[in-house]
Amino acid sequence: MTMPAPTIAPPSAVSRSAALTPAAELKQIRANVSWYRRGRGDPTTRLGPTWMLRAMRTPDGPATALVDWSSQERRVEAWGPGADHAAAAIVAMTGNGKVLDIPDGPHPLVTEAARRNPLLAAGASGDLYHSLIPAVVEQRITAREALQQYAILVRRLGEPAPGPHPGLLLPPDPRRLARLPTWWFHPIGIERKRAAALIAVARASHHFWDWAGLPHAETAAKLALISGVGPWTIGIVMGPACGDDDAVAVGDYHLPNLVAWNLAGEPRGDDARMLELLEPYRPQRGRVLRLLGMVGRRAPAFGPRRRILPMHLY
Repeated sequence: MTMPAPTIAPPSAVSRSAALTPAAELKQIRANVSWYRRGRGDPTTRLGPTWMLRAMRTPDGPATALVDWSSQERRVEAWGPGADHAAAAIVAMTGNGKVLDIPDGPHPLVTEAARRNPLLAAGASGDLYHSLIPAVVEQRITAREALQQYAILVRRLGEPAPGPHPGLLLPPDPRRLARLPTWWFHPIGIERKRAAALIAVARASHHFWDWAGLPHAETAAKLALISGVGPWTIGIVMGPACGDDDAVAVGDYHLPNLVAWNLAGEPRGDDARMLELLEPYRPQRGRVLRLLGMVGRRAPAFGPRRRILPMHLY
């Protein structure tokens, strides 16, 4: 069904920013939604240059939503029992025209990147469950392996999404996921620790719609009560699910080096150094991390790449 257009607000007042061309606006909206797709093989999400299609579980039931931001008249379509909820959510995921001030801070790289990307901001899907499942899968392994494991998990447990989109799948039903034993996940490559965390997330999922609407600090505190959900996972999901532009994933393998190298010229950093360098940019530390990921230089590599460990070594 075609929904009444919940429009994406135009960036009418971009404070202290460079004038954006239409092409630049479209590119920044795409950057806002890009973190909702877990790789090109994500069975729940498809992303084009100016559109996103996403299968969702909503409080009203399953749904599929499409948003197309290629013109001033933003097109939104949705299917399924949760269509109304999904249509509003997918617009929120684009950032809905949210314009952030240039963060005050000492480094010209950040200032210039923020000036040129005023629409780069965290959207808010409101869907903690859909963000937590892939985030838990990503714990302690390489990105390539995580994308593969998440895609397999959804294909084995997901159901066809509403609407005329063959192959698009809903995230696993949390009630089904909660009943699985940890050994069920082993053929996918997910060891007991992450499997137990996935089950714990599924068992707590009935709270998530309420938690997503709390102040960010309270949401993070609630998530920390779930076994297997720690600071890194919370930092990963608070941006896309709750629109938290200050969320930082502590414990990441690469982020401290990215921050230390680009903001201090230091090839290596730890979490403490990363947080120290990001502190002047509060409450946009998470946004600064995304900007550095876009325009920053990669830290020098001094050693071999991180190995993918066989499951028996976990």
